[in-house]
Amino acid sequence: MRKTLICVICPNGCELDVNYEITDGKISVKGIVGELCKKGPKWAEMELVSPMRTVCSSVLVEGGELPLVSVRTQSPIPLGKIMDLMEEIKALKVKAPVKIGQVLLENPRGIKTKIIATREVRALNSN
Repeated sequence: MRKTLICVICPNGCELDVNYEITDGKISVKGIVGELCKKGPKWAEMELVSPMRTVCSSVLVEGGELPLVSVRTQSPIPLGKIMDLMEEIKALKVKAPVKIGQVLLENPRGIKTKIIATREVRALNSN
């Protein structure tokens, strides 16, 4: 089988031509062409076999100067786990103050990552 992917690892945006086969439900990559850097083939294989994503969202803040704090996963997670993760994030509420890089949640729903704050939210009446 053949699939064309646009690599997102670097600014080149290479169009990768991937030859692969599926045997007993498992994907095996047979060849990749079109890369301008060494990262493309590794990314393409991962994208076919086990796609991963970094997730960005926001969490409610109680007693903060802002009602929400932006967050992201510390590491990419399996594509199929995103909806489970988002349910956990949606239910999460934190108290101000929140610092950049603060871990707000570890291993949500058993997913091996941390949810970290990507901005500061000061407590109300804080100088």
